[in-house]
Amino acid sequence: MSTVLHESIRPNPCGDRPVIHPTAYVDSTAQVIGHVKIGPYVYIGPNAVIRADEADDDGHVCPIIIGDECNVQDGVIIHALAGTEVTIEPRTSLAHGAIVHGPCRIGEEGFIGFGAVVFNSRCDRGVFVASRAVVENVNVPADTFIPAFTFLSQDRINRLRKTEPQERSFMADVVKANRGLAEGYQGLTEAR
Repeated sequence: MSTVLHESIRPNPCGDRPVIHPTAYVDSTAQVIGHVKIGPYVYIGPNAVIRADEADDDGHVCPIIIGDECNVQDGVIIHALAGTEVTIEPRTSLAHGAIVHGPCRIGEEGFIGFGAVVFNSRCDRGVFVASRAVVENVNVPADTFIPAFTFLSQDRINRLRKTEPQERSFMADVVKANRGLAEGYQGLTEAR
């Protein structure tokens, strides 16, 4: 595995170890703990915390799965309640300081903005959650735009607009930039 291994990548108390694809980059200050699966060309930024360590009554820890080409930026926290999992589907961006707490599923090509919180929710493909929005106990349909500082409840979903071309373009640009970071940092790691 070409990813730098350090003390911040470690098993949980049940003995589950992270599985990190060799093309993924995990910053040395990030914490990746337990039953975590990280796919190809994923970028995990400084001080991110991905922690799959709460066991259910049978001693089983559900996984946190981060799909291909995702980026988990500086200070992001991903965790889950015992017996629940988090899935971040491919080419999704979690911006600086976002919190994603399971049970949760973020669909492919999604964007969770700066300081946004997603808990006990499902966001389908292409959902854009703007900065500081809170999405809790909601199923968000594909290509929905959630404005900044919104507290979203299920009864307010129908009032939201669809993502527009400029937002979809922005989401794609963020994935491309962070894949470049994963490859660039990986190259620096391999050169050492």
